[in-house]
Amino acid sequence: MSYTALYRKWRPVSFEDVKGQDPIVQTLKNQITSERIGHAYLFCGTRGTGKTSIAKIFARAVNCEHPVDGSPCNECPTCKAIQSGSSMNVVEIDAASNNGVENIRDIRDQVQYPPTEGRYRVYIIDEVHMLSIGAFNALLKTLEEPPSYVIFILATTEVHKIPITILSRCQRYDFKRISLETIGDRLRELTQAEHIEVEDRALMYIAKAADGSLRDGLSLLDQCVAFHFGKVLTYDNALEVLGAVDSSVFSQMFGAVVEGRTKDCICTLEEIVIQGRELGQFVNDFIWYMRNLLLIQSADDAEGLLDMSEENLKQLREDGKKADGPTLMRYIRVFSELSNQLRYASQKRVLVEVALIKLTRPSMEPNLDSILQRLAELEEQMEDLEAGRMAIPMTAPAYMAAGTGTTAAGSPPGPVPQAQSAQALAEPEIPAEKVSLPKAQLEDLKLVRNEWAKIVRSIGGGAKSYLRDTVVEPGGEGCLTIVFMDSMNYDMGKRPTVIGELERYVEANYGRSIYFKTRLAGKGERLNTIYITEEELEDKIHMDITYED
Repeated sequence: MSYTALYRKWRPVSFEDVKGQDPIVQTLKNQITSERIGHAYLFCGTRGTGKTSIAKIFARAVNCEHPVDGSPCNECPTCKAIQSGSSMNVVEIDAASNNGVENIRDIRDQVQYPPTEGRYRVYIIDEVHMLSIGAFNALLKTLEEPPSYVIFILATTEVHKIPITILSRCQRYDFKRISLETIGDRLRELTQAEHIEVEDRALMYIAKAADGSLRDGLSLLDQCVAFHFGKVLTYDNALEVLGAVDSSVFSQMFGAVVEGRTKDCICTLEEIVIQGRELGQFVNDFIWYMRNLLLIQSADDAEGLLDMSEENLKQLREDGKKADGPTLMRYIRVFSELSNQLRYASQKRVLVEVALIKLTRPSMEPNLDSILQRLAELEEQMEDLEAGRMAIPMTAPAYMAAGTGTTAAGSPPGPVPQAQSAQALAEPEIPAEKVSLPKAQLEDLKLVRNEWAKIVRSIGGGAKSYLRDTVVEPGGEGCLTIVFMDSMNYDMGKRPTVIGELERYVEANYGRSIYFKTRLAGKGERLNTIYITEEELEDKIHMDITYED
C-alpha cells in the first residue's frame, strides 16, 4: 500500500477534530441543529487553516442521516458516499483550472435537478478568487436565488479579489491563523499516534515554522521524519532539514551588530553558511527577532503578544536594552530591503554581508535614521569623555542631560552643556538656595544623582532617550522626583513601564527601594537648590533651629 502524507491521513472528519477555529465550528453546528442553514458561505483565510476540511464536514453534516450534535456520523451510507467521493450531491470545483463562464453555466444547469439522495446539493468552489469576471457575473443570479436544496461554499485565500456583489450574497467566515500552542499540541498528538520519537523542542520549532498553518506543520513534520527515519527527531535535526538557524545565533549576531563588531558578524555568517543554512530564511528570521525586540521595548504587555518560552523572553529583554527604538527600526528597514533583494540574487551571501556592514557602520548610509544613530553614538562618547575631564561650578544650575550627570551637595560635579554655559554667563548669577533634608533622604538623593548617567545608560531602550534631559529632586521619604525639561519626553517617560523598570534596576544594583515620581519643570524654573543635612544647616547659621511637626 502506498504511503499517505500526514496532512491527508489526519484530515479532520468531524467538527470535533478541527483545531483552532472554535467560533466558526460552533456557529455552523448551531445552524445545523437549529435547521437555519444558509444558501451561500464564504470561507476566507490563509492556507492550511481548515477551510476545505470544514466545507467537506459541513457538506456531510447537512446530508447526514443520523447527525450527532451537528456533526456527521460518518457511518451512514450518505456520509460514506460523500467521504469516498462517489456522491453526486457534493461537487468540489477547483476554480484555478475551471474559471471560465462555461464552467459556471454547467453549475447553473445542474442545480435545476434536486438531489437523488440526501437533502442538499453542495457545491464547494475552492480558490474562488481565480474565477474570471464573466464567471463571477454568471454566478451572481444563481448565488442570489438558488433552489432551496442547493448550498454554495466558496473558499479563498485572497478575499480582496472577490467582487463586492458576491460578498454581499454570502455569509462570510474569516479563518484565523492557528496558534503556536494549538499546532504544537496537534503535532504532539499525531507523533504519539504514529509512534514517532521526537523532541518536544523540535516539535515547537516545526510549529513555529508552520506560521499559523496546521497543514504546513504536518508537511514539515513529514519532511523531517523522512530525512531522519528510524531515529529520534531532535531539534538540531529539524534545523538541519529546514535550513534554519538556532535562535541563540540571532542573539549572538545582534550583540555583535550593536557593538559594531563587523568581523564577528561576518564570522557568524560564515558559520551559518558552512552549516548549510538557507540565507533567505536566516534574514527573515532575524527580522522577526528584531521585531520581537521592538515589541518588548514599545508595548506595555509585550509578553502576551509573543509565543515563546520564559527563557527566550528573558534573552529578548536583555537584548532589548542594547539598542533603542529608532536604531532597531533602522536595522529592520535594512534587512527588509535585503529580503526583497535576495529573491532574485545570485550572490546572496555578498548581499547579506553588505547589509551587516551597513548595520555596524552607520556612516555608510546617508539615511536620517543612520545619522540619528551616529549622533547617539557620538553623544555617548562625549558623555564618557566629559564625565572625567570637565567640572561644573557649584553655582551653575543642576538641570543637565541625564547622560552627563547632575550636581548635588557633596557629590562630584558633572559637565554643563554649551547652551547652558552660555546662559549662565549671560544671566546675572542668583545665589543657590540651601534646603535641609533628613540624612536618609539626602543619602538616597546623592546616590541616585551621582549614578544617574550610568543608571539611564544601563536601562537602555527608549527610556534612555526619554530620561536624557532630566534632573533628580527630593520627593519625600523613600521617594525621588524626576523633573523633565521636555513635554514630549515627559509624556513617554512617565509611563509605568519606564518608571517600574527604573525602580527595579535601582533596587537590584544599589540595594535601595526607592519610589520615583515624575513632573514637568515649570517655565523659567531654576533647579539649582543645594541640599544639605539639618546638622549642616545649623552649623552654617551658628544657632539652634526648632523644627515643627
